[in-house]
Formats: sequence, C-alpha cells, structure tokens
Amino acid sequence: MSKTPKLSRLKTATTQGLLPFEGVCDPLDGEVSESVTQESATPESPGPVGSVTPEPVADPLALGSMTSGPVERVALEGPVALEGSVTLESAVPVTPGGSVAPLNRRALTAAEFLGLAEVPPELEWFANIRNERTRRAYQQDVRDFTAFVGIERPEEFRIVTRAHLIAWRKELERRELAPASIRRKLAALSSLFDYLCEQNAVLLNPVDGVKRPKANNNEGLTPALGNAQARALLNAPPANTLKGKRDRAVLATLLYHGLRREELCKLRVRDVQQREGVLHLRIEGKGDKIRFVPVAAKAARLIQEYLEAAGHGGDLAGPLFRPVKNNSTGTLNKPLNPASVYQEIVRRYGKQVGINSDVHGFCVHSLRATAATNALEHNADIAKVQEWLGHANVSTTRLYDKRKNRPEDSPTFRVEY
Repeated sequence: MSKTPKLSRLKTATTQGLLPFEGVCDPLDGEVSESVTQESATPESPGPVGSVTPEPVADPLALGSMTSGPVERVALEGPVALEGSVTLESAVPVTPGGSVAPLNRRALTAAEFLGLAEVPPELEWFANIRNERTRRAYQQDVRDFTAFVGIERPEEFRIVTRAHLIAWRKELERRELAPASIRRKLAALSSLFDYLCEQNAVLLNPVDGVKRPKANNNEGLTPALGNAQARALLNAPPANTLKGKRDRAVLATLLYHGLRREELCKLRVRDVQQREGVLHLRIEGKGDKIRFVPVAAKAARLIQEYLEAAGHGGDLAGPLFRPVKNNSTGTLNKPLNPASVYQEIVRRYGKQVGINSDVHGFCVHSLRATAATNALEHNADIAKVQEWLGHANVSTTRLYDKRKNRPEDSPTFRVEY
C-alpha cells in the first residue's frame, strides 16, 4: 500500500476552517459543493489512498487568508478606492503645447500599489474567469482539491505534484462521481496550473499526464424529443391568455432556434431585428460571443402576437420575455428567471402532455438537443449547425448527430421468427 502524498506545511489556529472565496471578484451566492467533506485529508497513519478524506482548511484563494500587510488591506477593503474623481484629463494632464505634463498626484496610494503588486498569480487566475457559472464550478472544484491535500495558502499550489492529483482522482472515483464531473474537476486544476506556468510560478503543469475518465463522444446524454412530442409541447399553452401567448413564443424560440436557457432570458426586444430583409435573433452566447440566427416563420408570428398582447414592443431596450405577474415586488419590466423557464414553462407543459414521464431527464436543454437533432436529420450541414448553436468545437455538435443510430435503421426491426 502506498501512502497518500502530503504537503509539508505548518498548521496554525488562524488558518483552520473552510473560508469562502472573497475579495477576488464579484461575490458568488453559490453553495459549497456537497462533494467537499470536512474530515482530515492527511491521516497520521498510513492507509490506502481511497480511504483518505479531507480536513477543513483555510481557502487558499481567499485574499483574507494571506499574511498581513498591504495585500490583506486590499482584500478586506474590496475595490481600490480612488482619491477624488479621476478623469482622463486629470489623470494625464496636457500642456498647451500638446505635451504630457508630469502627474501631480497618483490614483493609487503607495500601500494600494504595493498590495496589488503582491497579489499571487493563483488569485489573478480566479479573478480572470469572467463567466459566473464557470467561476462557481471552478471555485467548488479547487476548494475540493485544497481541502483534500490540505493547502492553506495560495503559494502552496506551487509544490503540488502529479502524485497529489492522482491521489485526488482516486478519491473522486471512490466517491463514485460521474466521469464527466471528474474530468471537469481535473480541467479546473489544469487551467489553474496552465496560468501559473505562464506566470513562471511553476515549471510544469502537474495535471498533464494524469489520466482522465473516458468521455462518451458518440452521443450526448441530453434526451431529444420526437417530432410528435415537439408539436404537442408547442400547442400545450393556451392561445387566448397573455401567459399562454408568452409561453408559446418561448417554446417556439427554443425549439426552432436551439437557444440555451440563459440566451433566451438575455434577449431584448431590439434583438429581434431585420438583417438583409430577413428577421433575425441577435443572441449573446457563451463568452459574450454574438451570433445572428434567422427567425423561423412560426416563431416570428408567435413572438409578434405576444408583443402585441403584452404591449412592450416599443421598449427596444427592455427584455423580450417578461413575467406576467410578480407577487413579491410587482415589477414586470425584467427578464424571465432561468429557473422559471425550466419549472413554470418547460416542465409544466411537459407534464401536461405526458413528456415528463416518458422522457427521463427532460429539461430545457432537451429542446436545444431536439432542434439540433432535427436539423441534422433533415440534412443540415454540420458546420452550419455548429455556428447556429454557438459551439466552439464541432465535436460538441456531433453529439447531437444521431443519423447513424436512428431507431428505424436498427437490425432489431429486421429480425423475424
């Protein structure tokens, strides 16, 4: 039996307890991953790797867990406070001759300047993750790893070896996490160490060479609907109420254009616009990437009927799809909540037409999978479908390509006795 690799460090009373990520970026309201345990990560007696459980330690990506001094001040005070109102003219004064005059004052104090200069690259990496969902997921993954190996300070990432990563992977397998979850957790650590390599904080990425569980590259796990089920879902909302008109327009937008749930909620009235005489949707996808998708004729008609009934077609900067009632604040001029799209529209009408019981795992993403599968089955070019869905890699689009596995082509239906 091999011993679990341990980091050489000194425990202090002030660094015990699992702290939230704070002082690095916008506050996150996500909960701590349930996969993070609160038991010891480095047992005193030797034992099998699979029996190792982590202990609570200070969060190494929290600025507040660092040593005292200028860096701690930056962490505790939040964003850097500027002395007065700083404009381009006041920050870089120009003489009448056009030359730049010497600065009479500095925007950052000496303590603030030194404090920012001493921020470890481990924290810079986390602050540079712009997508909130990715940031929350990586936060949980890195916290899980630090709890397992007992990292207390950001600098301790620099002494992590491949053996620590392999031991952590075995622990994740022992906890019976899904292969996709293990791959994502290792990807989060790999992203961190790639950044540390760029900053010359470490010589190599210890995640390289750590084998990851095989991914299912043949077919996606999200279930798609059949044509009859999709038509039943589109016709489920009532056509004579404001909520019914909105829900019909929402379902048509999802089923005819393959939008993600967040993309749907971000749509503004002005995002339904003409381009070269054809009505398009301006969609803000992952990574703030913008794409334009032509609007299907039926979806365009349902959206127009909804806007006429709701009366906010002239509010170009306002949300396209809005709540029809708000019992808490009464405010209706706001976008739909993604959770409401799932629970109050997709799942509600799915239950009404019997899809929820027939299709296990039916969700909003199922409508995106249905649109992609339907387009490919009707001989749409896979490269065009990739652009249509906003996929960065065509391999993701291929997960929706089920033309080689159509049920009607199965040998099952060729067997006769």
